[in-house]
Amino acid sequence: MSRVGNFALDLPDADVLIQVSGKYGSRQEEAQRLGRVLRPKSDGRSAQFYTLVSLRTCEEEFARHRQLFLAEQGYSYHIEILAE
Repeated sequence: MSRVGNFALDLPDADVLIQVSGKYGSRQEEAQRLGRVLRPKSDGRSAQFYTLVSLRTCEEEFARHRQLFLAEQGYSYHIEILAE
């Protein structure tokens, strides 16, 4: 998803969104992306939003702040650490 996707794309049937780098967008932009993919689906399917974060990089701190913001907005999240 790019900045164009934040405002210009309608994704009513998308059920997975993978954000490769959330470091450069605002919290508002991330919430906009979430809203696009998590909209109710006509067939009742649920959707998933993933953010890839590299361990031991500055991305970790940005991701931590994003998680707090999203929790304040009522979103739940799960952290999964994959093998290095």
